[in-house]
Amino acid sequence: MEVLLTKDVENVGNAGEIKSVANGYARNYLIPRGLAVVATAGARRQAEQIRKAGEARRQKAQRAAQSLAERIAGLELRFKMRAGENDKLYGSVTATDIAEKISEAIGEEIDKRRLQLDHSLRELGIYQVGVKLLGDIVPEVTVKVEPEGEVENSETPPAVETE
Repeated sequence: MEVLLTKDVENVGNAGEIKSVANGYARNYLIPRGLAVVATAGARRQAEQIRKAGEARRQKAQRAAQSLAERIAGLELRFKMRAGENDKLYGSVTATDIAEKISEAIGEEIDKRRLQLDHSLRELGIYQVGVKLLGDIVPEVTVKVEPEGEVENSETPPAVETE
């Protein structure tokens, strides 16, 4: 079935494009959610208008994501955790913990699903974690997992700390 996308749909296309998709996908997902309409002759005439509106929306989102990326990039988060033998943590630092710290530091909510973290951090160390904001905009934050009670080095820059 051919549909005219009214909004950007990941892995399908951008607003204003006419795409051929499976009938069930169109009828059960795209059309009921307002993401697409059936590509009739009238809808095809509106395609250019929808494409321009979608492009303006994408540019605005791109600027917002770039601004947010500048605030996130280079952020250093510190987690003080109890550790046992071989620097193994009693517990772990999860994507939720990291997302909360980032949100606290920048004053804007970050969804934990945006973090590029395959698994919870279960050892002491320094980790680089990407935050997928939009397309290819992926700023990285430094996550330092340190043992509890360690004396801080005065040469390190200030960071957001847990209690």
